Amino acid sequence: MRRSKDSRVQVKHRVIQDTLVIDLGATHQVLSSAPCRGGLVKARSILNHQVAANRLVRQPGPSGTPVRRVGWIDPARYLGARASELAAKSPVVGLMTAVPMTRVVAAHEESNGIRIECFCTVGVTNAVKAGEPASYTGLERRCGSTGTINIILVTNAVLSVPAMVGAVQVATESKTAVLLAQAIRSWTGRHVATGTGTDTVVVASRLCGGPRLRYSGTHTVIGSMIGRVVDRCVRQGLMRAGKLKVRRVVPRGA
Repeated sequence: MRRSKDSRVQVKHRVIQDTLVIDLGATHQVLSSAPCRGGLVKARSILNHQVAANRLVRQPGPSGTPVRRVGWIDPARYLGARASELAAKSPVVGLMTAVPMTRVVAAHEESNGIRIECFCTVGVTNAVKAGEPASYTGLERRCGSTGTINIILVTNAVLSVPAMVGAVQVATESKTAVLLAQAIRSWTGRHVATGTGTDTVVVASRLCGGPRLRYSGTHTVIGSMIGRVVDRCVRQGLMRAGKLKVRRVVPRGA
């Protein structure tokens, strides 16, 4: 189990049975789009669980008909059960991805008494440009290898709710900037992607005992820190996924 080097932030994380388990060390306020306890909630642990891409579940059909195979029935319930199996400290916020946990990226930024920890898994086979139609008639979607970008940010700061929203905004901007710079294509092949269709951002803030911040935009210290750490993590994640383009340096005079 790895622990934050900053004794003021007792964040511990480990990967066990295809699940990243982050122990926040104390109850935090968490804002996220997670499938398990998303929204603005209190949490002690955060899970990022690897599942099979588009996992199918057997479900009996009407009397006399064959067993049907359907998609995820209740991701929140599934992740809640997973948290119990792993004895994760509750309450729990849970995410899922098809990206292997061997590709988890962790990094941090620290400045002016503020610390940001970032945990990220990156897959882009589900990449999309914001604004594209939800479906394309006649095009086969590569559902068997779905990838997503999950970004988890944990800070020792006490963020206002607007600052938590701002942190999500800055993290999203930073992620999108990397995808644009790397020219990651949408799954349709028609555009450069701005994200994936199933991205999740999680921001965990202390309830007390840390620097109190009302704002977190790109003009703030914490906003700049979020932008840098997310940039590093997404780039590293793309590299581990084999998607990072390496620029060829041509020597002078060549």
